[in-house]
Amino acid sequence: MTYKEEFIKFMADSGVLTFGDFTLKSGRKAPYFINTGNYKTGAQLARLGEFYAHCIKENQVEADVLFGPAYKGIPLCVCAAAALYNVYGKDVSYCFDRKEAKDHGEGGMFVGRAPKDGDKVVIIEDVMTSGKALGEVMPKLKAAADVEVSGMIITVDRKEKALNSEKSAVENALDTYGVKVYSIVTIDDIIKAIEDGVVEGKEYLDKMLEYRKTYGVN
Repeated sequence: MTYKEEFIKFMADSGVLTFGDFTLKSGRKAPYFINTGNYKTGAQLARLGEFYAHCIKENQVEADVLFGPAYKGIPLCVCAAAALYNVYGKDVSYCFDRKEAKDHGEGGMFVGRAPKDGDKVVIIEDVMTSGKALGEVMPKLKAAADVEVSGMIITVDRKEKALNSEKSAVENALDTYGVKVYSIVTIDDIIKAIEDGVVEGKEYLDKMLEYRKTYGVN
């Protein structure tokens, strides 16, 4: 299997990629759902970190700090940083934000190595639906230091129009913030994996193709 096929099978085996009839936060009815909250074991997180690290290495994204937006991004940035070192020998720092600044102890808004002027920061997220999370963390990072957000890594690019837009959240991230988003796989990769029998779900192919036709971007 290719690296992308391995990841899609990994998501399905972990119960993260499921097929059925789902109502998304946007109100859209979707035939598939991705719930990264179902990564629950050390083995799963270790493997997930390797996929993130592979994506960073493959796309030659420069990083001094991996930043995970609270809360879901916290374990993601940690496992990705560990995998970058274990697999590629590249030692980078990790950092995540608090929802509210701490006014005692070490204090501050960040846990891990706080961003410093000149840092190349890579944001680690699960999926990107509306771009809301990016809109929240960019001001925090820029207020902390003169950093360069050199990229954002997500697991799946749904290649789906954002609400009230003909562009996807990934496209809007580049247009609005100048941040290029890299995904381990796209919805097109998932559809092909179903067609090729890498994962089950052929009974949902027609619905997925119709959903892609209705809400998708190229």
